[in-house]
Amino acid sequence: MTTNCKDCPLRKLEVFEDLSGDELKYMQRFKSGELKIDAKTPVLMEGSNSPQLFTALKGMGVRYKLLPNGNRQVVNFVLPGDFIGLQAGVMGEMQHSVEATTPMVLCVFDRTEFWSLYKNQPERAFDLTWAAAIEEHFLGEALASIGQMSAMERLTWGLLRFFDRCENLDLIHHQRCPFPFRQQDLADALGLSLVHTNKTLKKLRERRILSLENGMLHVSDHEAAEELSGMEPKTPAARPLI
Repeated sequence: MTTNCKDCPLRKLEVFEDLSGDELKYMQRFKSGELKIDAKTPVLMEGSNSPQLFTALKGMGVRYKLLPNGNRQVVNFVLPGDFIGLQAGVMGEMQHSVEATTPMVLCVFDRTEFWSLYKNQPERAFDLTWAAAIEEHFLGEALASIGQMSAMERLTWGLLRFFDRCENLDLIHHQRCPFPFRQQDLADALGLSLVHTNKTLKKLRERRILSLENGMLHVSDHEAAEELSGMEPKTPAARPLI
């Protein structure tokens, strides 16, 4: 059964802005269906001009770019509520790839209706612009961490960022959240070798700050993690849900 927008489980979360009745009706018309995919299934490929755009309803994935030498640069991790395919909607084709890491459920939108969103729902269109600006801000932070932080600071920043995103999605239980990604994915995202990543994670575990075990991220000392990563505690701002 396709989830009706008014019954979307993500709408119950405080981190997402509420929608008016008219906005919900429009989004239900804009949504063309749902797609269930298995782990390791490509969602969008770099260079593709897919006719569909997506919002992650359930599950997690990874955004990445393949380099000419075959290496992979992880750009970001996809979590529920993330909009997928904005580049294809605006630029005609994707500039990076997206792949499911776990089984996922995706809300599907017809790309041919993309511009009607800007014409008929300017506030929703602004939400897409806001999402793009947030992604740009995150990439700036990630670049700064890679260029200026030590490996320990970098790993703590990246994992704490992920942990806080999961907390906003009500995915934290007993200071733990799912982390279904490989250590290689984490290393690729933060510009580290796999060996260096493994050794640094061991140090963080020994200092009882955080640990990665059996697909779970455990932040045992959030305050110490914030201090090490340079992150300041913030009240999450409400974000739009497309």
